[in-house]
Amino acid sequence: MARSSVTRPPSMKGAKDAIGVLSRPGPNAVRYGDLGLAGTPGIVYTPAEGYGLPAVVLGHGWLQPTRRYHELLRHLATWGFVAAAPDTQRGPLPSIARFSSDMNTVLDMCCGVRLGNGLISVDARRTALLGHGTGGGAALVAAAVRDRLGAVVTMAPVETRPSAIAAAPDVTAPTLHLTGALDPLAPSARYAEQMALAAGGDAWVRSIEKAGHLGFCDGRHWSGVLLQQGSQHKTRKITRALVTAFLMEHLINEKSVSALTSGDVPGAPLVDFDGEVDEQHEQLPLGLLTAADEK
Repeated sequence: MARSSVTRPPSMKGAKDAIGVLSRPGPNAVRYGDLGLAGTPGIVYTPAEGYGLPAVVLGHGWLQPTRRYHELLRHLATWGFVAAAPDTQRGPLPSIARFSSDMNTVLDMCCGVRLGNGLISVDARRTALLGHGTGGGAALVAAAVRDRLGAVVTMAPVETRPSAIAAAPDVTAPTLHLTGALDPLAPSARYAEQMALAAGGDAWVRSIEKAGHLGFCDGRHWSGVLLQQGSQHKTRKITRALVTAFLMEHLINEKSVSALTSGDVPGAPLVDFDGEVDEQHEQLPLGLLTAADEK
């Protein structure tokens, strides 16, 4: 019989210890499947079994294949999450409206069907959206029209069309924005902090030291030459820990991870943002490279 409890971490002492624990794989064996069999190209990772599990859907960055996020998706599955990602809208002019709809469709799919030969189910009250770059903007657009969402996490988010900043006031779920301190494509002050200022619920911004825009991705891809960015092991390590902790706290009410959700995290300090939202919603090239018919 499949177990019904979600996975909780062992005792941890402080942020450094928590990073060490939560950046490593959890105790669950993992299965994966092809979302294409259900009608949407993409991938899903799950624990081997479990009822009433939390679920998260990831939106990829501009031009990035979902394989560059398999490490993060698989990591979340080892800690008891159902983690999926649509592999759609990968061209140079993606439709963010369609991509955000695909993300919500995949999340509905995870909640609505038994996975893993009936041994896995998702609790629709424990769901989250996650995204990188344009996928981060799409996650906010998707979250703005979704009920009962437990959390949102973005990594190096950029402005999109339709506007992620304009969608933020309708997102009441707790939101974490992770930014790269060395990311010229998605500067924190222009994008993540504007999204946090506009948020309809609690929002936090953390700046990861020495991180670039594609530092959150795994492996190599030709877009790294175009964007002059590459994968970064340390960025991925701390991101795994921060994302896992935030989802644990807000989806399964795990209090032992507070050192990584509200405390002083070495290498990823909280950003103090203030002021007013820039109504111009200024976009850099990554934000402009979205379908022009979305208004």
